[in-house]
Amino acid sequence: MSTAYTRKKDPEAVRLALLECTLDLMTGQGLPNVSLQAVADAAGVTKGGLLHHFSSKQILLEAALDHMLDQLDRRMDELMADDPSAHGCFTRAYIELTFDDPRFGITSPAMAQGMAALGDEVLGEKWLAWMKTRLAWHHRTDSAPELEVVRLAVDGVWLAHLGAPGQTCLLHSIPALKERLLAMTR
Repeated sequence: MSTAYTRKKDPEAVRLALLECTLDLMTGQGLPNVSLQAVADAAGVTKGGLLHHFSSKQILLEAALDHMLDQLDRRMDELMADDPSAHGCFTRAYIELTFDDPRFGITSPAMAQGMAALGDEVLGEKWLAWMKTRLAWHHRTDSAPELEVVRLAVDGVWLAHLGAPGQTCLLHSIPALKERLLAMTR
């Protein structure tokens, strides 16, 4: 017997499940291989149910990236609130997230999601707009050229790790590299 008609309707929970399943599939299969049917199956809804929430694959992918960026914003805000020094607080949060965060760091599924975003024009623009907005918000604390150099180095670590996990740096360990980058923000 189907439970579709007897289970309690919770549209927000279904929407969230669809977004999370989309992100998981992007990570596991790559952006080009994510289909609406695969997302619906993973979330336990019909394809029609998915289309009720998201009218196209592109709209679903954009909403999934927005969902991930909202989570990233919250985590960055937490890290910055815990930082005792305002100067460089955004850059230090960026370092912490990239190196250590289980959801967004270099060993996390978000790496693949970020790379997928870079390969899609609209998603790539969303990612860059997020970064520009964040930098504008923290211009007062993180506009020094030295901090930009550190953020670019962090991006390089991210890209290097994506291309060859575990081989990010031949001369330094990841923890030593992280500590050096953090020191450069003070």
